Amino acid sequence: MTDPAWLDDREQRAWRGFLAVNAAVRGRIARQLQQETGLSSADYAVLVSLSEAPGGRLRVFQLRVAADWEKTRLTHQITRMTSRGLVAREPCADDPRGAFVVLTEAGWEAITAAAPRHVGHVRHWFFDALRPEQVEALLDINDTVLGHLREADRTMGVPCSPCDVPPCDDVLP
Repeated sequence: MTDPAWLDDREQRAWRGFLAVNAAVRGRIARQLQQETGLSSADYAVLVSLSEAPGGRLRVFQLRVAADWEKTRLTHQITRMTSRGLVAREPCADDPRGAFVVLTEAGWEAITAAAPRHVGHVRHWFFDALRPEQVEALLDINDTVLGHLREADRTMGVPCSPCDVPPCDDVLP
């Protein structure tokens, strides 16, 4: 077995810094949003995906891909949000095994109230700390790494887009 290509000190600082910044900013935004709106970061992620979808509705598999969650996690999250009246499940007329997750009126009200607060926190805790050239560098880094991952997925035969995910796990729980 060959030795791994260990990270040098600079790479180690960059990687650990990336992880620390990601955790710190996301954690702070999540705590503030929870305190101000009662929505968890998981609630917010589901509500955002649905609010951006036509008619405020997505198939379960589409929502799973958008959230990048395991089926079980999404099922539990939808159940919790349904019990609070934020979303509803609806059967899919085209596929009797399938289901839609639909934003309710309460869900629309929740995301409408939370979104300005969320973007304010993102701006305050993240973008206000960066210079414009740092934002440009971050955009370049994101594009480069995501492009590298997409290429690896393509060459390894791993699905990389919602269109590649079959609706087989789109069943009403």
